[in-house]
Amino acid sequence: MLRTTFASLLLVSLLACGSPTQKPTIVGDEGEPAVTEVAPASAEFVLAAQAKAGVDDPALQALLVRHWDQKMRDNPVWADTMGDHRFSDKLGDSSEQAVLKRRELANEILQAAQALDRSAFSARDTITWALFVEEISRGIDKNVCEGFRWSVSARGNAVSSVNVLPDDHKLSDLKSAQDLLERYQQIPKTVDDSIANLRSGLAQGRVANAESIRRTISLVRGQLEKPIEKWALLKPLEKLATLSELPEEERYRIAGTLRELVSGEIKSSFERYLAALETELLPQGRTDKNIGVHAIPDGLACYEASIRAHINLERSAKDIHELGLKEIKSINAEMVTLGKKLFRTKTLRATVKRLRTSKKLYYESKQEIIDKAEASLAKAKAAIPKYFGVLPEADCTVVEIPEYEAPYTTIAYYKEPHAGGAKPGEYFINTYKPETRPRYEMEVLAYHESIPGHHLQIAISEEQHDLPLFRRRGGSTAFVEGWALYTERLADEMGLYSGDLDRMGMLSYDAWRASRLVVDTGIHAMGWTRKEAETFMREHTALTESNIANEVDRYISWPGQAVAYKIGQLEIFRLRALAKSKLGDAFTLSGFHDAVLKQGAVTLPVLARQVQDWIDSVSAAQ
Repeated sequence: MLRTTFASLLLVSLLACGSPTQKPTIVGDEGEPAVTEVAPASAEFVLAAQAKAGVDDPALQALLVRHWDQKMRDNPVWADTMGDHRFSDKLGDSSEQAVLKRRELANEILQAAQALDRSAFSARDTITWALFVEEISRGIDKNVCEGFRWSVSARGNAVSSVNVLPDDHKLSDLKSAQDLLERYQQIPKTVDDSIANLRSGLAQGRVANAESIRRTISLVRGQLEKPIEKWALLKPLEKLATLSELPEEERYRIAGTLRELVSGEIKSSFERYLAALETELLPQGRTDKNIGVHAIPDGLACYEASIRAHINLERSAKDIHELGLKEIKSINAEMVTLGKKLFRTKTLRATVKRLRTSKKLYYESKQEIIDKAEASLAKAKAAIPKYFGVLPEADCTVVEIPEYEAPYTTIAYYKEPHAGGAKPGEYFINTYKPETRPRYEMEVLAYHESIPGHHLQIAISEEQHDLPLFRRRGGSTAFVEGWALYTERLADEMGLYSGDLDRMGMLSYDAWRASRLVVDTGIHAMGWTRKEAETFMREHTALTESNIANEVDRYISWPGQAVAYKIGQLEIFRLRALAKSKLGDAFTLSGFHDAVLKQGAVTLPVLARQVQDWIDSVSAAQ
């Protein structure tokens, strides 16, 4: 799973805040909307050249530069990681007024894009324009969900969002230290804005489900009960103590002010947040058959918009649900066959029981988990040159999920590299309660999150300097997660799995992603309860109880995202089979992979066109 940056977690994205009534114009539509003037980007925008890279049309160039300039303004911490330091002392504004302004601008940019004269566009500009309009339009459509500003979970809340600030803010000199203090001073307002957003949603009948609220309360209370010296927000003190660029007196002053802020105003804001969750939200939290987004105003429209935003296709919840049932049946049959070989079991139930109850299949220490993650990553790094023509320049490292977050979050996630090599890609692994972490899952998990999964795809995308930034640094969920899921089976072809037990982990993970199609649609469109969702996953995957509980909570809080994995994976496999059948002996796996990866995380329809172009070029060269 790709974990978004601090800014993405904290703020409602520019592209997710438009009018729900505005619809995109697709390529080839007749008639043009009236031209809308969009203010030019600021002259000091250092990423302007990258924002318009690979674009021929001057008007489209100007629009892409303006769009990315505004995106950096709205997400200043992310801008830092991108190399744009104009707003290094800002956190960003998540107030209702700021959200409304971003909605207006999203509509202006969409209208301006639709008004461009495309008659003389080059082929690559036509694709870039279509992807740009699709991205903005799908974000605008999701405004019916009100940006999910009313939602809260252990993975997405005001406290967790600001706790990652020390990881994304680089301390190197006096100015960066002063900027960090400025940002810390803004944390209470950010938390209070979040409380205001939750109250506004509650007044409109929009509220998170009760169990997700309870989990968030437990997370926040757990942090407040710890000495502040153990808080993630005080991690910069270690760096400050060794920062030779600062005079000793200045180091003491900044460290003291930072500690005072955390123990004073910031802690108080967290206490206000906890009180709002406990006394205002929890009593109104959704329960039983109302845990899905269908239970809130415009809920089904919100779910449909969320699905479209993640897969960029028109697929009904019913169709996706049935696809999931079909896929889970096939994968479960594979698990039964392999279970007979491994354990001499005869049924899926017996196989899964063995996987869940055999203590020797689980870790005994955190260090064992870290060692296995690092060994798997090293094995994958050594193998990829044979299967990929283009390799990432950025490195990938293994990092433990922070202690405050680990009990409530998923088993792992990935965070992309910072621009210019300031920070490598990071494969975060959950080491909490190692006795609940299966050994047979660790290899497939590493290959999904790092190499050849998320890190390889995302780093390659970010290093395509002939693409505009919105294509390098974003894109379709179905592509990003579909690729990572595709590589779980690819890893078997690459000889990366140590044995059949690890292949069982691969099958269980594939079943897990197929079960998401069933569970996500069941919860949000069909009125499933949390118990029904957990029971389905318990019966069809080998995931542990704690993972199932955390995963179901994630699906409840993030409608539609979970269906993108399997849909994207199936399309990549379909295109690979198509290319192999048409090219025969001229087909190469490395050539196919390069054709898929070198244009960024495009939508699935654009990917199909991309692969067909590669097929045509290889055929023509024979």
